[in-house]
Amino acid sequence: MNKINCLIVDDEEPARILVESYIQRLPHLAVVGKCAHPLEAVHVLQQVPVDLMFLDIQMPELTGVEFLETLSQKPVVIFTTAYKEYALQSYELDVVDYLLKPFRFERFLQAVHKASNLLKPRQTQHPPQETLPSASAQPKDYLLVKSDFKVFRIFYKDIYYIESMKEYVGYHTPLGRTLSLGSLKNLEKELPPDQFMRVHKSFIVNKSMVSTLEGNQLHVGSIKIPIGSSYRERVLKELF
Repeated sequence: MNKINCLIVDDEEPARILVESYIQRLPHLAVVGKCAHPLEAVHVLQQVPVDLMFLDIQMPELTGVEFLETLSQKPVVIFTTAYKEYALQSYELDVVDYLLKPFRFERFLQAVHKASNLLKPRQTQHPPQETLPSASAQPKDYLLVKSDFKVFRIFYKDIYYIESMKEYVGYHTPLGRTLSLGSLKNLEKELPPDQFMRVHKSFIVNKSMVSTLEGNQLHVGSIKIPIGSSYRERVLKELF
């Protein structure tokens, strides 16, 4: 079997050193990158093929979970974290295993065996001519939102609007408001532009939920959303 290219993403240097030392003990693994921040990992993923990523969860600015959700094409992932409460999210995101720090080499080896078994079929197949969606692939139509120590699946069609509240964002749906750490800037990149639009520095609206334009406000259900001056021309062009 070809060597498995591994990427280590962890904001703590001792953790990166430990994982690298474990990888070096296994001849079928190779380290192709060590990153202290998810944004560094994006660059590595664009430059070299990565088969297996060892990903810390609790990192400043962008968690491992949030980073993983931004990737359209994911390598096989093993979470590494000191917080066992994230185990549920690892299963929801199809992560191959979950290593709770501090972990010994024997436990690391178990996780690598799982990843290797998953990677074998991929490595024996011929690479495709083009990256095309499979017949069974479906476009993503929801967000995974972390709030109050739970993970909520919020479907695009159920979102009325999203409101910025300092370091939090509020997702307004028929079930009420769900608060989560985040920013509208990052959400703009993730949400499909044919369904959502930034209309103010503090608001993103679901286009299908907008019913009326009144002066400098949009009616979304019974709520009036202000239109920012820099967004008004685009709002009028695309919605009215």
